Amino acid sequence: MTAAPTGHRPGVDVPDHRGRTALDRAGRDLDRNPDVVVRDVELTSQGWHVLRRTTFDYRRGDGRWETQQRETYDRGDGAVILPYDTERGTVLLTRQFRYPAYVNEHPDGMLVEAAAGLLDADDPPAAIRREAAEELGVTLGPLTPVLAAYMSPGSVTERLHFFAAPYTPADRTGSGGGLEEDGEDIEVLELPFREALSMIRDGRVADAKTIMLLQWAALDGPFAAL
Repeated sequence: MTAAPTGHRPGVDVPDHRGRTALDRAGRDLDRNPDVVVRDVELTSQGWHVLRRTTFDYRRGDGRWETQQRETYDRGDGAVILPYDTERGTVLLTRQFRYPAYVNEHPDGMLVEAAAGLLDADDPPAAIRREAAEELGVTLGPLTPVLAAYMSPGSVTERLHFFAAPYTPADRTGSGGGLEEDGEDIEVLELPFREALSMIRDGRVADAKTIMLLQWAALDGPFAAL
C-alpha cells in the first residue's frame, strides 16, 4: 500500500472525514517532564477516534537515556454519572451491548454500566447532564464531583470525570435509551443499591467505572451511613 504523498494526508495536511488536520502534532511540544523528549509523532489510524505512534527519548532512573515508542488511542475525555435515590435506596444504571467486551470473553457482551459519554465540545458537568438525559431519561439536579481518573493509561489518553447526583421519580422526564442514530440501544435499570453492589461480587457488574462509583457510594457517598 503506497503512503499518501506529503500535502495529501487526511488528518495531517488536509482535512479528514471529520474535518480535522494536524492530528500528528499532538504531544510534539510537551516539555513538562525534563526526562522525556518527544522526537516524532505518526498518525497511524483515524477513524472516529485517533491512533498515534510516538517516539520519544526517556531518561531512566539510573540516568541512562533510551528511545521508546508508544501507541496512544485518543478518543477524548469523558464523564460518568451515578444517579441515586436515598429515600428509596435505588440507583440508575444501564445495560447495553459492548462488542470489545464480547470479543474478550464476556458471555454476551451486555454490560451493566453507569451512564457515560464523551465530553465532545462540552465541559464535564454539561456533558454528563446531556448523557443522563439521553441514556437514562433523567433530568439531573445538583452534581457531586467524585474524582477524575485515567482509566487505561498504558494506551488510552482518556480521562474520565466521575459524578453522582440525587434523583426522584419526578426527575425521570424521558424514556432514555440513547440515540438511535449513534447505534445506541440502551436499557435503563433502576436497581436497589444493595443489589447493584452485590452484582460486583458475583460478576454481573464487570465495568470498571461502574464498580468505582458503586464502591464510592458505599464507602464515602450517599449510602455510606446505611
